[in-house]
Amino acid sequence: MKNFKILYAEDDETLAFLTKDNLEQNNYEVIHCSDGKSALNFFEEEEFDICIFDIMMPKMDGFQLAEAVRKIDVEVPIIFLSAKTLKEDRIKGLRLGADDYLVKPFSIEELLLKIEIFLKRSQKNIPVAKTIYEVGKYQFDTKNFILFNNDEKVGLTQREAELLKLFLDHKNSVLKREQILTSLWGTDDYFMGRSLDVFISRLRKILANEEGISIENLHGIGFRFSIG
Repeated sequence: MKNFKILYAEDDETLAFLTKDNLEQNNYEVIHCSDGKSALNFFEEEEFDICIFDIMMPKMDGFQLAEAVRKIDVEVPIIFLSAKTLKEDRIKGLRLGADDYLVKPFSIEELLLKIEIFLKRSQKNIPVAKTIYEVGKYQFDTKNFILFNNDEKVGLTQREAELLKLFLDHKNSVLKREQILTSLWGTDDYFMGRSLDVFISRLRKILANEEGISIENLHGIGFRFSIG
């Protein structure tokens, strides 16, 4: 089961320690930052399921942080935890795209309930992973590694199927060689590169008679899977 990942920005060390500890005891993965700028850097580099921000922080306050996050991701839930109690502050936070605003001191039980609600809501918006693709005359079953057309079936190895799916997910776009290797094997090792060339040759043979489909080798860069 997935551990949801939380970005938590709070400059009060004692409160941050207690809150982070409670969240981790409830099986959440928590990245804590003590200033807004560090939190934004993490958000730009990693994926998070929900954000929890204090407002009064050094380097970048919570309002500025939320505004910057919303320019990157309009969907991720944001909860403010703040000692600022004025209605104007609450309204400002919500207008910046926050999903909720809890005033300190807050109940950890209430925070946990809010997190659970927003995570359930956001998970409903995640599209179901595509498992059947159109590839020329074929249907491509990504789960069973098969290309089929009526009674005709072409079996693929797992790596070949993963490669074809990667191409289809990035059709008509350039995929760098190291990007493909890292996606399939987790490394751009030279010997994995030789295996990649073998798989691409096999896919070319299978799809050779499919009009409008080609795997173009861009020397020194990577490949483009073109499909009309």
